[in-house]
Amino acid sequence: MKLGAHIYLWMERWSDAEVGLFDRARGLGLEAIELSVGLDVPFSAALTRRTAEAAGISLLVGPGGAWPAGADLSDDDPENRRSALAFHTAIIDQAAELGALAYAGALYGRPGKVLKRRPPADELPRTAEGLQTLAAHAQRAGVKLVVEPMSRFRSHVVNTPAQGLELLTLAAHPNLFLLLDTYHLVTEVRDYAAAIRSVGDRLWGLHACENDRGVPGGGLLPWPEIFAALRATRAEYVGFEGYNTGLGDFGCRRGIFQNVCPDGDAFVRQAIAFTRPQLRA
Repeated sequence: MKLGAHIYLWMERWSDAEVGLFDRARGLGLEAIELSVGLDVPFSAALTRRTAEAAGISLLVGPGGAWPAGADLSDDDPENRRSALAFHTAIIDQAAELGALAYAGALYGRPGKVLKRRPPADELPRTAEGLQTLAAHAQRAGVKLVVEPMSRFRSHVVNTPAQGLELLTLAAHPNLFLLLDTYHLVTEVRDYAAAIRSVGDRLWGLHACENDRGVPGGGLLPWPEIFAALRATRAEYVGFEGYNTGLGDFGCRRGIFQNVCPDGDAFVRQAIAFTRPQLRA
């Protein structure tokens, strides 16, 4: 499995000026970097791809930047669903330009949007229809489409691995996979290892985060059981995701009010030292 980390451990926004991160990441022992893109993240895909390949770093892409107003693949309004489809299609094309392994995230909805009502009966089927279209486009572009369940505080659409599998079953496309995040699992399931095993061959990767979204190890999560379950899957990726809490108000704007990542390099060193032996066990 490739070990990777999210750019948010070091910075708030990707740009051409940040490509030196790839050599730095490789020196830390990482094999992949996750980029967050969006309407407010202009950069040269050619430069990013060239420098990443030169450093031996694989890329993942997620929609962590700005979205079009209202864009949401699960929305009641068909116009908002069409806007989301166009937005995600453009990012898939950008991911292909980057030579990225996957486009991953809460692609089924709009992160941070939680409806305080019972979802309509057609919400998941119409979301699956949009995902099927995106998965087919991504397959033609050579990019895997990976859905990440998020906790009830970030979305109401897909919170658990079981809901993620239900969505993938409805979408019925072989280019759709799941990425589980242990920080989100803490809120939504009780048996983390069973949740990982339940995904089976559809599991593409894992975000290994502690219950406070800090470096894995020393918190509440039963890591030996989690990694034993992960080793029994075909997962290709383990990533470290968090927000740099030493970077002004960035962590606070992302809802992290404890100082869990004052130094991205230190975070990654500790995470790798803890994770590698678990993956080899």
